Amino acid sequence: MDISFIGKPHHTDPRRLYSQTGADWQQRVDFDRLRRDRLQRAKEAMNAHDLGALVLFAGANIRYVTGSYQGNWKYNIDIRYCVLPNGGEPILFETAGSDLQCAKIDLPWMEGRIRPAITWKWAEGAVPYMAGRMADSVIEVLKEYGVHKERIGIDNVDMHALQAFQERGINLVSAWPAMSQARVIKTPDEIELLKQASAIGDAAMWKIKYEWLKPGVREREIEAKVHEFMLSQGCEIIYDIIVASGGNTSPYRRWATDKMIRAGDLVIVDINAVGPSGYFVDFVRCFKCAGKMTPQEISLYHEVYDSMYAAIEKLRPGNTTADVASVFPVYDDDKYGTVTLQQFAHSIGLTLYEGMWISRAYSLQYPAEIKENMYFAVETFAGHPGLQQTVRLEENVLVTKDGPVVFTMMEHMEEAMRR
Repeated sequence: MDISFIGKPHHTDPRRLYSQTGADWQQRVDFDRLRRDRLQRAKEAMNAHDLGALVLFAGANIRYVTGSYQGNWKYNIDIRYCVLPNGGEPILFETAGSDLQCAKIDLPWMEGRIRPAITWKWAEGAVPYMAGRMADSVIEVLKEYGVHKERIGIDNVDMHALQAFQERGINLVSAWPAMSQARVIKTPDEIELLKQASAIGDAAMWKIKYEWLKPGVREREIEAKVHEFMLSQGCEIIYDIIVASGGNTSPYRRWATDKMIRAGDLVIVDINAVGPSGYFVDFVRCFKCAGKMTPQEISLYHEVYDSMYAAIEKLRPGNTTADVASVFPVYDDDKYGTVTLQQFAHSIGLTLYEGMWISRAYSLQYPAEIKENMYFAVETFAGHPGLQQTVRLEENVLVTKDGPVVFTMMEHMEEAMRR
């Protein structure tokens, strides 16, 4: 692509958005390249971690290396799996029956490398027997490529599967360090899909503010409208829509209820959705229903906005997660030494939480490097006790060589932005 006129790569600019449809006259998302680049990253990470193969049960990991998807319900119940042998191409084990036939139709790039999965969970007294058969199906691939005596990375495993592999002499180690290393750095096509997801999320948030939010509407009605709209715009599934109003903002209730929204309520909306081709948007806005913000509410908004953007400013190649965590407000992450997911950042992609979390609970002591083409959701919260209602915000951010670029572009509250 000749970028001499636009001056920067198309995929890093949130104002330059391709359509979700294909066309003969323009290079858009290249799905062949997307699959090829993701697989190459997985192979490089496997080599970096000295693994003979990756055995993957997590749906997003399977999708990452094979490009296969058969619905969210199958993502994390371990009834399908794939094996990526070092030096070879991935073998997909798909659920037998019509699912297997759909995979053969849908995935021509996997031709000759799709086999029936052996399910073992919930098999009552047959669980050890079926787990053994599943392990044998995996080991058959490992032996075909001569890697069965090497370290084998596995992402999800239960006790029966673990025992079956151990009885057969397989040296299992965690696949997550390798898969996280691969997935946390986004390819150009992944970034374009994340941008598309952000655009849909922005549009839904605009509709909340200007069309749907009014006194008498219930939190779950807003949730339902967001579901309908985002699915109509090309999202695969709606992971969760959090709508918290009035007293439900303090303490922050992270699910929608049937509470009626009243005039003067602050309303926190957190959109978590799976956009085109499986890529997430996860961001938050806070609105005032049928009223102007009070000075206290504006102060809380400033507190959250300023701390969020201070953290975003630290998302630069060469900085570390400690640099980001250091500007988050002191919160319960410090008090309890665990992650609250409120003064927080996390990488997102094919899953809501992908590769890297940033929290004051540990990032200050165990820093990790921020790298170009990482993609984060950064979220902050004014969680002070005694407040009648309060504020939370979140943005989605791409790390570029020139610094952070915010992809979620829905406006903030006008009265709060006046300084």
